[in-house]
This record gives sequence, structure tokens and C-alpha cells, in this order.
Amino acid sequence: MTLRDKKSEALFQFAQYDAAAAEKSGYSNYSYWRSTLSVFLHNRAAVALLIVLALLLLFTFVQPYLPGQYDANVINNHPETGRQLSNLPPSLTTVKVTVPEGTLLYGAPYDEDWYYVTNVMDSIDRRQNMTITEYGEEFCHIEFEDISGWVLTEYLRLPEDPQNVPYEAMSNYKVDVYMEPVDVTNDGNSLYVSADSVRAVEGEEGMVETVGEADLRILPSTHAFWFGTNNIGQDLWSRVWSGTRTSLFIGFAVALTEALVGIFMGVIWGYVRKLDRLMTEIYNVLDNIPTTIVLILIAYILHPSVPTLIFAMCLTGWLGMSRFVRNQIVIIRDRDYNLASRCLGTGTFRIIFRNLLPYLVSVIMLRMALAIPGAIGNEVFLTYIGLGIPVSIPSLGNLVNEGRQLITSPSLRYQLIFPAIVLSVVTISFYIIGNAFADAADPKNHV
Repeated sequence: MTLRDKKSEALFQFAQYDAAAAEKSGYSNYSYWRSTLSVFLHNRAAVALLIVLALLLLFTFVQPYLPGQYDANVINNHPETGRQLSNLPPSLTTVKVTVPEGTLLYGAPYDEDWYYVTNVMDSIDRRQNMTITEYGEEFCHIEFEDISGWVLTEYLRLPEDPQNVPYEAMSNYKVDVYMEPVDVTNDGNSLYVSADSVRAVEGEEGMVETVGEADLRILPSTHAFWFGTNNIGQDLWSRVWSGTRTSLFIGFAVALTEALVGIFMGVIWGYVRKLDRLMTEIYNVLDNIPTTIVLILIAYILHPSVPTLIFAMCLTGWLGMSRFVRNQIVIIRDRDYNLASRCLGTGTFRIIFRNLLPYLVSVIMLRMALAIPGAIGNEVFLTYIGLGIPVSIPSLGNLVNEGRQLITSPSLRYQLIFPAIVLSVVTISFYIIGNAFADAADPKNHV
């Protein structure tokens, strides 16, 4: 071996290769879903609303089993008089109203412990003119023919400057005239007061006077109606939660069905080039049929039910998802890594599920999240026009529609307010959560 060869051998040697070390140096602990969850958890508003939504959903299932709950479809009657508890206002206790000492009421003994009372003197038919002799923000003193008493101000059409009395005003509705400026009518349901709290007024048959401050009770011995009752005596609290459970089920079922069908058709549409023209024409035809018309026709032809409603919404609802997935597939199907996969013999399904769909997770989740409140909104719309779920099945649509008809009556607006609040919380929560998760699922936002 020459000197030159020895120098070359010393200068040039094969590097040692350690497979285990190489694998260790190329290792990364990155996880797409873990990174997505980390980004999502940094959005405090979305996390808070997700917790609220989860608790609300859980409560809809737990509520019927809590103590003191009424059945959502049972018509509640007074346990003693047997009268329907119609339009009972919300109450966290059994006390309807507390009246001061010396309040005059019409009363009669029910038993040794209770009197049932009212202070309604008479009623005046709607659209009647009456003379206002004393004005108050809550009550006005009126005279009408031989009637003299107090009427709730909210039921009267008053002049621009009502403080100047006397003057004539017209009633908007049939109004009750009270003996004193306090409403203890409870919409026709008997109120009860402890026998120890009243005394008979001498010389006035059926007249009693309160001794000290007295509580007038709706039901002396039953549970309260937290959200009140509707016009036939059904517990609104139970109906709101039962309706929320029904509407959420419809929303989730529609969103899941639209996602499965839409993704499947969109992938085929976008990946199989030969089907592109045919499916585009089919899409153009179906998409130009108004969704409202489809919903109305299906709901009208088939028997109204929850499955019918879900079917009607899903019949064309998948088109939007399908079109969106197709467009995204067309954009990324011919990228270098997909071409390389096909050249290496990778199966079509593996390319779709490993190379294509993961890029679409964020937008798919966003569209699903928005589909849920959209489905609930469609259910409300169909119920509004009379083609929704039967009234025997509580839903947010049914409840909102029933409350809408009472919006002109101030004392009954609670029947719209409670379901509307729940509906708003659900829709807003899904919108914010969906957008937050879509941003979190975008790899661009991963660090």
C-alpha cells in the first residue's frame, strides 16, 4: 500500500449508521387532535358555552326524574277545586301575591284553615269607554255605568297626557274591575289565604279584611310552577326542557345525516372525474328547488312526526355539504403527495381517508355545528305555519309558536320568553363553538 493510499484511507471513512439513533432523532410527538384540542381550550368563551351546552343537554334528560316535577303533557288541575290551572304565572313558591294589612277581599271559608278569596267586583267587555277618575302607573280608578273600581293601566288606551283627570279611555281587552288597586285574580284560579289572616267585615256579606300582611296562595299544598302554566294548565317548566330535548335530537340527527350523506357524495363527486359532469347537473337541478317548498310538501304529504321532519330536512340539506366537500377535493386531489401516492399503488380509499378528508375536518365540523341550530330554526318555521311536530310532542318550535300568539298580552308573555331564551342560548352556543373548533382544527393555527 502506497503512502497515497494510506492517506486516502485515513481521510475518507464510511460513517457509522445507527438505525435506532436515526429513528430517535426524527421522532416528533405532534398529534393533530391533541394540538386541535389545545388550541380550542384557549378560547375561553367557546369552552364556557360548551360547558353550558353540555349541562343543558344533560339537564333535559335528568329533569323528569327530579323531585316535584310535573309531566310535560299532563293538564294540571287544582287538587281541591278541580279547575284547570290555566295561564298560571311563574312562581318559585306557592305564594301568588302578598297584600298589606286592611286589604278588602271577597272571601268564603273553604275549610277550617283556608279561605278562598278574590277582589274582582265586575268585568267590562272589550272596546268599552270608561271614565278615568284617578290615574296611576299600575292602576286607574274608573267609573262605568254603575261600576266603580280599579283597572290595570296596561289594559287601557290612554291619552297623551293621562295625568289630567277625569277623562274617558277605551279598554283594549276585556278587563276586570277590582275593589282595591291590587290584582289577586290569578287568571280565574281561586286563591287561598290562611283563615287566621282575615276577619269578616261587619254588615258586608262575603267581605273579609286582611289582618296584618297576608300571603295569598295558589296551591296551599303542592309544588310551584317555576315557568308557570300554559292556557290548558300544562307545566311550562317541564315542557321547555322536554321541548329542548326534542329539538336537540332533531338538530343532531339532521346534522349527522347531512354530514354522512354530504361527505360521501362530495368525495365521489370530487374524486371520480367521470362523474363530475353528471353530478354537477343533478346538483344544479336539486339546488334550484327552494328548500322551503320541499319542507312544506314533505311535511304536508307525510304524517307529521319527528322522523318526518328529519327526513324532510335531510332530503336536500346534504347538498350544501356535498358541494363544499367536492370543491375542496378538487383543489387538493392533484397535489404532489396524492399523485405520488397513486404512483406507489396506494388504494383509493386510503388516499381519501388519509390524504384528503383530514384537511377538511375543520370546515366539516363548522358546517355540522351550524346545521344543528339551522335544523331547529326549520322546525320552528314549520311549526309556525302549522306543518311541524304535533302539539302533543313538546318542542321549542311548538312552544315558541304558542307563546307568539300571546305576545300582545303582557301578563302572558312569559310563555314566549322562556322558550325563546333557551332557543337563543342553544343557537348562539353552537355558532360560537363551531367557529372556535373550526379555527382550532386548522393546522395553520397549530404551533
